[in-house]
Amino acid sequence: MTVPRPHRDDVLMIAAAFLGGVLLWSLGVYNEPGSDLLPAWAALVPLAVISVQELFRRSMPLTTLLVGTAVLIADQFTVGNLFTVLLFTDTVYVAVVYGSPAVARRVPVIAGLLSVAAAISLLVFFRNPTALFLGVIVGMVVLSPAVTGAIIRNHREAADAARLRAEQTALLAEMDRVQAVTAERGRMARELHDVVANHLSAIAIHSTAALSLNDPGTSRDALGVIRENSVAGLSEMRRLIGLLRDRAQDDRPTAAPTLAGVESLIDQFRAHGTASGLAFALDDRREKGVTLPAPVELAAYRIVQESLTNALKHAEPGEVRIAIGHDEDRALTVTVTSPFGRRPGPRAPGSGAGLVGMRERVDLLSGSIEAGPVAGPAGGPEKIWCVRAVLPVRDESEEYSA
Repeated sequence: MTVPRPHRDDVLMIAAAFLGGVLLWSLGVYNEPGSDLLPAWAALVPLAVISVQELFRRSMPLTTLLVGTAVLIADQFTVGNLFTVLLFTDTVYVAVVYGSPAVARRVPVIAGLLSVAAAISLLVFFRNPTALFLGVIVGMVVLSPAVTGAIIRNHREAADAARLRAEQTALLAEMDRVQAVTAERGRMARELHDVVANHLSAIAIHSTAALSLNDPGTSRDALGVIRENSVAGLSEMRRLIGLLRDRAQDDRPTAAPTLAGVESLIDQFRAHGTASGLAFALDDRREKGVTLPAPVELAAYRIVQESLTNALKHAEPGEVRIAIGHDEDRALTVTVTSPFGRRPGPRAPGSGAGLVGMRERVDLLSGSIEAGPVAGPAGGPEKIWCVRAVLPVRDESEEYSA
């Protein structure tokens, strides 16, 4: 077992107390000068023992208290030394401050009972009210350091609890900040992908057509579409920059896309998909006059936009159908179907994050989404690619997570 190293401050304090006790002894200042049971030098033995034991006051507080109690009893049979008594009061103090919780609770109670018992015993023995002063002295030696230690321990525990709460609060705040930053980055990534991907896909498809066909008319039409999508992409980028700009510099609100612009969006894709043999049809069965929450409108618009972009890249020639309506629970449903075939590759490269972004948008609204090949309708293609999202529509008093 490794003996703990005494604290430097404890060594200095105990050395000063021991030297002070030796000085009082050398000057003949005793607690009980009339005691002749033992020679005067015997008072130095309890002083030395309790001084050595006090070196371990922090690491072994209970042992120090027990040894100090035995030393104090032994000191009563000598002429006595004031510093032996003072060091004993410190053993009571450190037992409460550095001891286990059980020791810290019991020592003040035991000290109080001993003080009361000593006062009553002295009063009965001497049959003189002045004996109560001796009881007070016993209380000062035993009870006062115990109460002082309890007060100090309570303050330290309160300070530790406050520091722990502050650290936990700071940790929770940092976790909230990280989650907020992560959520904002995810939102920015979805917006950037959704507003730019379809324009860049159209540019890639038409530039490929312009390069592969040696037809001035086709090339001119392709360049026109490229310019149109470039301008639209720049406009969307400016809108995103407006979202990211410090509101102290620009406090103007930025409008988010809604389902009111779905027809215009489909018209754009009609122009892009003609060369690929794609036709687009909208079946809007929404209830007239019903106002949808802005998060639902934005998510539905982006799902349609991303689905049409994927159809432009991967679909076989045929009809792309967009159906928007409500189910029996008033939830908004968005369904986009397109001819599914086995093309050797996409018409334009992509990041592969489109479906991920759609699922994230739907999850934030506590909705559901399915995407994959299904059997085609009678008289149509054998398989179609179907994206179907269900977006719950909550009351105005309820909040969405994004």
